[in-house]
Amino acid sequence: MADRARIAVIGAGLMGHGIAQVFALAGHDVTITDSFPANLDTVKARISANLADLEDDADAVNRVTPNADLATTVRNADFVVEAVLEDLALKQKLFAEIEQHARPDAILASNTSVIPITRIMEGLRHRERALGTHWWNPPYLVPLVEVIGTQWTAPAVIETTMALHKAIGKTPVYVKKDVAGFVGNRLQHALWREAVALVEHGICDAETVDTVIKAAFGRRLAVLGPLENADLVGTDLTLAIHKTVLPEIDSRPAASPYLEKLVTEGKLGFKSGEGFRTWTPEQQKDLRTKVTQHLKAARTQDR
Repeated sequence: MADRARIAVIGAGLMGHGIAQVFALAGHDVTITDSFPANLDTVKARISANLADLEDDADAVNRVTPNADLATTVRNADFVVEAVLEDLALKQKLFAEIEQHARPDAILASNTSVIPITRIMEGLRHRERALGTHWWNPPYLVPLVEVIGTQWTAPAVIETTMALHKAIGKTPVYVKKDVAGFVGNRLQHALWREAVALVEHGICDAETVDTVIKAAFGRRLAVLGPLENADLVGTDLTLAIHKTVLPEIDSRPAASPYLEKLVTEGKLGFKSGEGFRTWTPEQQKDLRTKVTQHLKAARTQDR
């Protein structure tokens, strides 16, 4: 793929505008589309605001071109990435349309966070050029991109996609098997399942769960992964711990009834002001600010 590739982004919402921003900042030409006019009308303003906040090159936004027509957006693209709602039928419909208009050599990628790529791409005629690229939110602050192939994806497509994302400053990892949730969300939600279970069973409250993670092993996670940690303390000790604790950890293959009850009662977290914990508007703003500042500091440190 050329040093200055033509990128098409489908979806100008939370993830799509951030993905477009990263590619544009790296010098690529980006065309972006969205079925909601409001998203498309504001996409350049949102990217400009992000660039200003991060003190990045303000001219990068000039490499982003909004276009209301999907066919025109993808027609000349080298790389197409879809970033719309987590709706399998919608994604399948979109990729069927994208394939009709994209160049035969264009790579087609989905930014889904949990849906198996195989299911999204199974209806395509040329499945060998389709794969997943799962970015994390916000795309311009979190470095990871999970690259997921299917049984049909050509090795050259994987290699090109890995190289493209590495060149724009991301940290791409290759997920060898296409499974729901890939790697990151399977790990994240395994932790969340046990966090919910601890509260559900009255072992502690939600604030305690969050405090334990943030004040203990969470401090190490940015520099010490779980399997590095297991090797550090020893696989023998890890095995001994697992024999004691794993039988006690929640392993239900379904969502927690406690979580189901929260949703049924309209306790939707920030959206309603109460979820596992209660949240005032000021507390919500403070937490969002704290997360953003932490990620910005980590980004600066990575450079």
